[in-house]
Amino acid sequence: MDFLRRRKILKDKNYLDLTPVRKVEYEQEGNLVTLLIPKFTSAFAVKFIVPRMKSRYIKLKLDELGSASWLEIDDNTNVRELCNRLRNKLGDKIEPVEERLTRFLTRLYMEKIISFKEIEGEKL
Repeated sequence: MDFLRRRKILKDKNYLDLTPVRKVEYEQEGNLVTLLIPKFTSAFAVKFIVPRMKSRYIKLKLDELGSASWLEIDDNTNVRELCNRLRNKLGDKIEPVEERLTRFLTRLYMEKIISFKEIEGEKL
């Protein structure tokens, strides 16, 4: 149900005017990024289960285009400007940039890896 609410919130907004905000940590090796997604978020699990685990994160490795997009997110730049930066940085390799970037950011938003400044306060 949360998925449908998150999707509806995005449909009511002009995507290019939204400002993505990172919600997870990451590691960078060269130009490639690995997202560190916590396996557990509940207080009970973090206190009792996580200390016994080998790794507390699920590691999500991004490809070249995903890594470039992730590194451009600075919590202050809207999607329109991110598109311009990526177009200048990667050229034809990332075209059609608006479609690809919005699809990528939508996926990250649905998985709660990012949020958007303009909708953080809205009830999900």
